[in-house]
Amino acid sequence: MTDTNIDMNRIPRHIAIIMDGNGRWATERGKHRSYGHQAGVEAVRRITSECTRLGVEYLTLYTFSTENWNRPADEVAALMGLVLTSLEDEIFMKNNVRFRVIGDIGRLPAEVQAKLQETMDHTAGNTAMTMVVALSYSAKWEITKAVRDIAAGAKAGIIDVDDITEDTVAQHLQTNFMPDPDLLIRTGGEVRISNYLLWQIAYSELYFCDTYWPDFDEQCLHRAIADYQGRQRRFGKTEAQVEDNGLTQDNKHTR
Repeated sequence: MTDTNIDMNRIPRHIAIIMDGNGRWATERGKHRSYGHQAGVEAVRRITSECTRLGVEYLTLYTFSTENWNRPADEVAALMGLVLTSLEDEIFMKNNVRFRVIGDIGRLPAEVQAKLQETMDHTAGNTAMTMVVALSYSAKWEITKAVRDIAAGAKAGIIDVDDITEDTVAQHLQTNFMPDPDLLIRTGGEVRISNYLLWQIAYSELYFCDTYWPDFDEQCLHRAIADYQGRQRRFGKTEAQVEDNGLTQDNKHTR
């Protein structure tokens, strides 16, 4: 059931989420951290279904950062196994969701890479929503790679240095197939971005909550969206300019 505070005509087009708190959720229950990651998969299923129902077009989930490779080997192995098993879920087909992935995929185990590609191929024709999983991802890595690619293009004479714009950078990012996030949600009580979509969230609305990711449910999502809808998105303009131009908090920032 949709929260009555939500205006269904002003749903964010793109929601990005930092799914934090799985390990702490498990530890507080006397369980291994992997138990929390498994519970986090259930939250992904809930939120994916609800975002699809609400009409969100893109949902981007921070699943595994490049820094996460430094975690204990058994936890990394468990996470990789969880990626494989969670992609078996038919939630993509049931909800008509297209699956995409961003990140340094070459670092992932071969079987994980194969499963990711299989899922992308299998869901390529789905149209209700695109779910993007950030795996082995960091924004600094992404931006550095974009700079290298642009520099290589300039060296090869394909790109004129004088023609490099913000659009040029954006088109060389992993996220060039989708709009920037309108709303970034972070669960788990931490108030930081943690190297996630740093270029893309320049004008995103940020929402932080104390709820651990395994406990994040439809009502939590509704509260985040209601909070987003209560804000005025100015994109550098003054409040008076926004009102004079007839803009609303739902005007999208385009590249």
